Amino acid sequence: MSRDATIVIEDSLPDERLDTFLKTKFPAVSRGSLQRLMEEGHILVDGKKTKPNHSPRAGESISIHWPEPRPAEAQPQDIPLDVLFEDKDFLVINKEPGVVVHPAAGHETDTLVNALLHHCAGELSGIGGVARPGIVHRLDKETSGCLVVAKNDKAHLALAEQFAGRSLEKTYQALLCGVLPKDTGDIQVAIARHPTHRKRMAAIEDGRDAHTSYEVLERLKHVTYVEAQIHTGRTHQIRVHFEHIGFPVVGDLVYGIRRNATLLKETGCKVSRQMLHAMRIVLKHPRTGKRVKFEAPIPADFTAALKCFRKASK
Repeated sequence: MSRDATIVIEDSLPDERLDTFLKTKFPAVSRGSLQRLMEEGHILVDGKKTKPNHSPRAGESISIHWPEPRPAEAQPQDIPLDVLFEDKDFLVINKEPGVVVHPAAGHETDTLVNALLHHCAGELSGIGGVARPGIVHRLDKETSGCLVVAKNDKAHLALAEQFAGRSLEKTYQALLCGVLPKDTGDIQVAIARHPTHRKRMAAIEDGRDAHTSYEVLERLKHVTYVEAQIHTGRTHQIRVHFEHIGFPVVGDLVYGIRRNATLLKETGCKVSRQMLHAMRIVLKHPRTGKRVKFEAPIPADFTAALKCFRKASK
């Protein structure tokens, strides 16, 4: 991948920040990385350093230099990975429940990134200036299933564009508290950061558009087994959408703590995490453009929970 790029602004964007504008052009790069690159002088507007809140104006030329990636801050760890697919461009991992994707305060080690740094040694994306596995989307700690990882910059950008452009298919399976009345449905409710609980998301009218469709696979006395497709990629989207319509995900103690407490009393079925599994992903291969499909088998704890709820329904 070329380490330099130039963008000429065609129309003034008085209501948009430079960092958010560039995020739309380079979806694989975080806003934080873009802001850091501006501060370090790697992103210039008409040859001058500019603040992230600058509003792009018609005729301006934005020059971008992607610096050679610095060594990753996280350390490689020899942690086993369940690899569903791998070639020289990307791999698909079957993420186990309970595994944190990125190192953070309290989880500096034993994360998926630590494992990938060991597994992909010498084959890392450097988008944003830091050598790291090219994780182009995320799964919550307690969500299991398909996770896509790029191994070079070109694949990272190509895959990130598919996620940003909604051109791929992401299918989940979930157990929900309560009995959904409709066999199929669409939930189109905007999502944004919760106004007071900053670690939570919420269904908010002026948030970012979000669309989830679902199909009922099985109705039990106390729960519903569904397959859901997300047509947008908002944080906690499935969890927020099903809680919004009154049927939170089984085991979700952020968006459904009361319903789950009631469910435990009614069934005696105790689950150790939210019953949400990223079962399938369909995308275009970043090098060949050929459409490829990957599936992650339903994990044992999900199967055990379903068995318990079936027994409680008799």
